[in-house]
Amino acid sequence: MIIATTDTIAGKEITKTLGMARGSTIQAKHLGKDIMSGLRSVVGGELTEYSKMLEEAREKAINRMVEDAEKMGADAVVNVRFMTSMVMAGAAEILAYGTAVKIMNR
Repeated sequence: MIIATTDTIAGKEITKTLGMARGSTIQAKHLGKDIMSGLRSVVGGELTEYSKMLEEAREKAINRMVEDAEKMGADAVVNVRFMTSMVMAGAAEILAYGTAVKIMNR
């Protein structure tokens, strides 16, 4: 599956638009990691616990988007974007979405 943030793929022609593919996950903060990050924020530096959590959440959202596109019979997803929103205190949704398409070589 080709995933692109652009609306075209070099060397490929989009032959059919299948619809929007999307995948999401909701991640909540972990109390122990939250305490460590709170202490780290006092002295400065990257909050590695949160960086890792968000990286994993993005991967889950992408994988779910790809699964959605595969159900539609897509070869690729173009115009991929991410969106986040807070769903409750300490929990956020990560949404990956794009346009599922059929492609062929030029």
